[in-house]
Amino acid sequence: MIRNNPKKWAMWLTTALALAAALLIVSSCAKPTAEIVEKIVTQEVVVEKEVTREVAVEKVVTQEVEVEVTRVVEVEVAPEMPPGPEVPFLEMWAGSGHADAEAEAFRHWDEDDPQEVSTSCAKCHSSYGYLDFLGVDGTAAGTVDNPAAVDSIIDCVTCHNAGTVAMTSVIFPSGVEVTGLGAEARCMQCHQGRASFATVDNAIAEAGLTDVDTVSEDLGFSNIHYYAAAVSLYGDVVKGGYEYEGKAYDAKFDHVAGFDTCIDCHSPHTLELRVEACAECHTGVAGQENLMNIRMIGSLVDYDGDGDAEEGIYYELEGMRDMLYQAMQAYGNEVSGAAIAYDSHSYPYFFIDTNANGTVDEDEAVRDNGYNAWTARLAKAAYNYQTSLKDPGAYAHGGKYIIQLLYDSIEDLNAALSSPVDLSSANRIDHGHFAGSEEAFRHWDEDGEVSGSCARCHSAAGLPLYIEEGAEISQPIANGLNCATCHDDLVTYTRYEVGAVEFPSGAELDTGNPDSNLCLNCHQGRESTVSVNARIGEAEDDAVTEGLSFANVHYFAAGATLFGGEAQGAYQYEGKEYAGRFEHQAPFTACIDCHSTHALEVEVEACGMCHAGVESKEDLAAIRIAEADFDGDGDTTEGIAGEIETLYEDLYAAIQAYATDTVGTGIVYNAHRYPYWFTEGEERYSTWTPRLLRAAYNYQYVAKDPGAFAHNGTYIIQILYDALEDMGADVSAFVRPEA
Repeated sequence: MIRNNPKKWAMWLTTALALAAALLIVSSCAKPTAEIVEKIVTQEVVVEKEVTREVAVEKVVTQEVEVEVTRVVEVEVAPEMPPGPEVPFLEMWAGSGHADAEAEAFRHWDEDDPQEVSTSCAKCHSSYGYLDFLGVDGTAAGTVDNPAAVDSIIDCVTCHNAGTVAMTSVIFPSGVEVTGLGAEARCMQCHQGRASFATVDNAIAEAGLTDVDTVSEDLGFSNIHYYAAAVSLYGDVVKGGYEYEGKAYDAKFDHVAGFDTCIDCHSPHTLELRVEACAECHTGVAGQENLMNIRMIGSLVDYDGDGDAEEGIYYELEGMRDMLYQAMQAYGNEVSGAAIAYDSHSYPYFFIDTNANGTVDEDEAVRDNGYNAWTARLAKAAYNYQTSLKDPGAYAHGGKYIIQLLYDSIEDLNAALSSPVDLSSANRIDHGHFAGSEEAFRHWDEDGEVSGSCARCHSAAGLPLYIEEGAEISQPIANGLNCATCHDDLVTYTRYEVGAVEFPSGAELDTGNPDSNLCLNCHQGRESTVSVNARIGEAEDDAVTEGLSFANVHYFAAGATLFGGEAQGAYQYEGKEYAGRFEHQAPFTACIDCHSTHALEVEVEACGMCHAGVESKEDLAAIRIAEADFDGDGDTTEGIAGEIETLYEDLYAAIQAYATDTVGTGIVYNAHRYPYWFTEGEERYSTWTPRLLRAAYNYQYVAKDPGAFAHNGTYIIQILYDALEDMGADVSAFVRPEA
């Protein structure tokens, strides 16, 4: 059939388009036909020029005759037809997988009876089926109503029609609908797989399994299918992998602007990667094979624990997958009671390893030998193993999501193994700014966007907008910060130049270092002495005040701590003097002098250059310069962190005593649960007095800056001392440092 041959199909398509154009031209030029009366010629007319059409005659004779015409009229002749239109991108498409009429993707159903592509497959393995799904053939949209003929490929009309032009959303197998899409929606309708976590869970439920390690003959393997690139790309948003309960996962992988959709990175006609575009940012990329070596500077952990934290993400995935396969085979032997092996080229992929040699031999790769000792635990892991393999570009589409799926699968299998696979050196997530699976970026998933009040520091694009425009508006949900968050040029990687920064108190402060100022835009907290006083108003110190609520400074207000009394980040009591900016010794005066720019970790080796005995992060807590015994415990050798810890514990005791004795409602603190302060019955604490609020605010302030002892220990001791004193605690043994 002609649609089985891309070259003939291309010629047919070109001719069809040309004829269509010709018809339009002829119809537009047509005039009323002039009436011509002539005698019927019953002989053959001999002329000295080529005859271009055949004429039906009644009789043929050999002699020449004259033709009598009763009258001569002038007939307007249609102009000569121009060449047919050239089909754009035809040659590019003809060499693609979409045009390969002999491929298994189009020939799989040739031996079926009847010979047709089933409704469950036609959407993506037939042009007819895709058009049926879109509803442009007159059938209902959103489903394939009829089997498709086996004589089609993915041609021009498959993707270029009224249905695809209007399509802006895609529903995934999990039931999740991704909206607001452009032309990439055409790709994602098929490159989304055919299963999800729900498929696996439903299969387990239908098998009646309640114990995860019980073998069931009613449970089989759930197959995601081929090239599910959108699953890797969108991660937790579409839940295409098996996500374990209680775990958080990366969402959509955000590439840089201009390269964030399928057709930004792939030619929609050849399907090939635009490698030359990759090379604009990724050095060393000369061909597609070089892409496997790409690893961004934000990926500083060794995911697979092999000691190589510089290899490409492709190889990290490969290492994690090998570890999972090891765990699956150990589980098959120890728990399921049947050795398991995998072959990516033979359905149903997982087989009984009859000779226990760890691989699928030719005689084992038959359907009747398909693995049949499935448990719920093994089915989940096998699904994720297959998911990681069936998208060959997973390392680029959403490598961290796949790493998390593999890690969690290993961890889950380990729970049932007597000799677990060693994960001690492996890593599941990145450092803070790039940990897309964590609460700092996932908090807004159900909202659909990051609110304007949070977008500056919890979205990828919020900070650049604030720096350039001074605006804070809602932003798309992010999967962590990205290069463009801090770098204004992604070729030279220069950073935004930032001058003085406004703090929540209204103070405008400048470290003198643009890079440090860049950090301070977020690491400044969200409250201050000013905002706490505004909440309190004219209320009396010990009066339970209706409407008064806790003020939360927020996380990691290191910049406010650094500037101390100048920023007024903690609550500063009236009549007291406070230390200003803590000046460290040069050359360690900027944020990135002491912290790794991307890993954010403290540069411990640099600290050890001056501070004897510092060899690890834990050793930092032992550093002290002052000689005074600030907490009055008699120990003047402990680090400043130890001095702060005692005062911090004493303040909590004072807060609880005050709440019980003065307010009449006990209070407890939970650093990991909003709004942090609760009644003893675990209800939100609501009976605040101004005095209690001030003390609780300072307690939370210290908790939320874990490096406060190093950023400005003097200031922290002062605000703890003053809070204790205001609460009526005995501070006679304590020493308040001078400002």
